[in-house]
Amino acid sequence: MTSLNDNYSLLAPGPVNLHPEVRKVLALPMIHHRTPEFDAILKRVLKGIKSVFQTEQDVYLLTSTGSGGMEALLVNVLSPGDKVIAIVSGKFGERWADMAKTFGAEVTIVNVPWGETVKVSEVEELLKKNPDTRAVLCQACETSTAVAHPIQELASVVKKYSETLLLVDAITALGAYPLPMDAWGIDGLVAGSQKAFMLPTGMTFLALSQKAWKFVDQAKCPRYYFDLRKEKKANGSGETFYSSNVAIIRALDTVLGLIEKQGLQELFRIIHRRAEFTRKFGLKLGFGLYAKSPSDSVTALTVPAGMDGQKIRLHLEETHAITIMGGQDQAKGKIIRVGHMGYIQDEEQVRLIECLGHTLRFFDPDFISLEHISNITDEARAWLRDNP
Repeated sequence: MTSLNDNYSLLAPGPVNLHPEVRKVLALPMIHHRTPEFDAILKRVLKGIKSVFQTEQDVYLLTSTGSGGMEALLVNVLSPGDKVIAIVSGKFGERWADMAKTFGAEVTIVNVPWGETVKVSEVEELLKKNPDTRAVLCQACETSTAVAHPIQELASVVKKYSETLLLVDAITALGAYPLPMDAWGIDGLVAGSQKAFMLPTGMTFLALSQKAWKFVDQAKCPRYYFDLRKEKKANGSGETFYSSNVAIIRALDTVLGLIEKQGLQELFRIIHRRAEFTRKFGLKLGFGLYAKSPSDSVTALTVPAGMDGQKIRLHLEETHAITIMGGQDQAKGKIIRVGHMGYIQDEEQVRLIECLGHTLRFFDPDFISLEHISNITDEARAWLRDNP
């Protein structure tokens, strides 16, 4: 397998395939970040990205992975000893809870079985008993399980508590399906460049509500690089505080232009169509659905009994030049994960279904016939044609 293969498809939950216009911009000569040319780009980006967050609040651009953005949200509103409720339903919920513990928070974990969504009533009961809770942490989409959590319902509960913030990891959600920050009352929202923003890994984007900003100055967690007060001041002067990630910000300018031209709701519709397609034809091949409430950004398919998801993933990559992901931790070997974000063509989706069928047949010739694979492939192509 090589990514230089003309037939190569990157269909992972992130990083994702880049739009051709993005690749062109990334190949441009470098410019300095303290120049009028870049100042104009940054100004457009800082204004335009608000539309994806669906907020009137400022959005901050940090050179970091999404995990750095998750840390930035914590250290800017928490102090050691603060009470935190962490919803843990997979790998990334565990990570955020561990971060909060590292910074001295008193963390109460709401354990959610992998593949299931949080019961909002359980969080509500904890808040009634602990009204002095500073933050509730939740993934919009838990990437490791492909579960979409009920963020709007959570927000409606948390907003009743004047001293409690809802912080949302939307790294595998923002730009893929609706998460209107202001309308729902989300207090902290973090995204990553390598997902629905169709960019390389390397930047995180985050915003705080007015309610959250009340706690920034009084927060006592150690912070230096991730101190948003520095970025707020620098952005007010049309700059970033530290050296700007010129290449990705310039590409982000292009992406925001593409989204504006296409329309955010249309982008959501397209990604939903990809997810619906994958779920429908994955089931026809003999896979199952892992998530009880599946996200549109990524689909987790349970593999047929007796098969290994990791082996399926590797065979698909090595033989058919298609990259998807397997399961993590307790889901390792049990599922495969297919991403729906980025630059994806219809024929790539059809080829995925066809090659998954042949991969299942490679491991068990009796599981699925060549005729059945052919029929499902034809049906998949027709479905995309009839559902543009």
